[in-house]
Amino acid sequence: MITTSDRDLPAATRAVYLAFIFLGVAMASFAARIPQIRDSLGLSPSRLGLVLLATAVGSITSLPLAGHIVGRFGSRRTVTVMALLLGVALSAVGVGYRFGVAPVVVGLYVYGFATGAWDVAMNVQGAVVEQRLGRAIMPRFHAGYSVGTVAGALIGAGAVAVGISVTVHMVIMIVASAVVVAIAVQKFGPDSEFSEESGFRETLAFWREPRTLLIGVFVLAFAFTEGAGIDWISVSMIDDYGTSASVGTLAFAVFLAAMTVGRWYGPGLLDRHGRVPVVRALAVISLGGLLLFSFGSHPAAAFAGALLWGVGASLGFPVGMSAAADDPAKAAPRVSVVASVGYVAFLGGPPLIGFLGDHVTVARGLLAVGVLLILSVLLSSALKPLPVLSAAPPRPLPPTADSGR
Repeated sequence: MITTSDRDLPAATRAVYLAFIFLGVAMASFAARIPQIRDSLGLSPSRLGLVLLATAVGSITSLPLAGHIVGRFGSRRTVTVMALLLGVALSAVGVGYRFGVAPVVVGLYVYGFATGAWDVAMNVQGAVVEQRLGRAIMPRFHAGYSVGTVAGALIGAGAVAVGISVTVHMVIMIVASAVVVAIAVQKFGPDSEFSEESGFRETLAFWREPRTLLIGVFVLAFAFTEGAGIDWISVSMIDDYGTSASVGTLAFAVFLAAMTVGRWYGPGLLDRHGRVPVVRALAVISLGGLLLFSFGSHPAAAFAGALLWGVGASLGFPVGMSAAADDPAKAAPRVSVVASVGYVAFLGGPPLIGFLGDHVTVARGLLAVGVLLILSVLLSSALKPLPVLSAAPPRPLPPTADSGR
């Protein structure tokens, strides 16, 4: 039985928001300076893709372990340690790029490792809060992440415009984010009242569940869609549309703002229409925006494409996480599996787009995202809610349009 008092629930909810928001701030603070780091190191698109691959390798290393880590140490301690580790890693990138590629690769690997475990832990705690509230809130937590990315991107654009160095900008933003999160997450509720602790061998058993794996592939498609926009929109605006660095970063911010709006208003659509039809419609919208961005003849068309692309990509990842956590007693290992599969997109995405960018321009290379968006439509039926939960929530959930889908 869940014994966390309702009095503690608002504080836990705020803490989850802050964990999502400041992970977004940290990510965008780095992503906004990718063009300057690339230019300083003299990297081609394909070589840049390989450098960015270090982040994905770090995440893939940590994600299969994350369910066991969260079950053993709890989401509060996991996020605390990973926030501090991320702060050290990205600060090292902000300083190390002045000395060559190797420090950047090492820093990005550690950053990816910290991000993967942090991501699973905060989603598990988000599931705790969602079940306690008795209503959908996960997309709004992910909207908090998007708010953080927008704030980080806008601050990055301002830093580029006024000539603040990459080192000063990144170290200040990343260290501040890590400290705020480490303090905030002390208000997380206990996971032991919500999830069953299991050993590493028991956690691996969830990799044999067909529904969990299908949800993972669905999340992979949307993670690829989201990650491609984050990594390559500003680079494509500069290289393919001939804009300045600040305009390229602004297009990146438009993409992130569109995702934020979609995630904030998404729960209402999900309650009225259900998971499956909503994510299918958004996949089509994202595909339309991607085509406009890739084939537009003017920067204004690229901005419009980034807007639609972002709106369409907004709900896939959080809805997949909610679907993985439908059974609260098994949320941690299932979220870990889904996140692990989904993060494969960040493993293959950067080098794939970079390789295509060397041959057909980055804008055209981004069309590879469209293939996975079509796949996501085909897999979306896996998101139907489970008919029976193995651990009932503390109060009955209201009926939604998902029932029977």
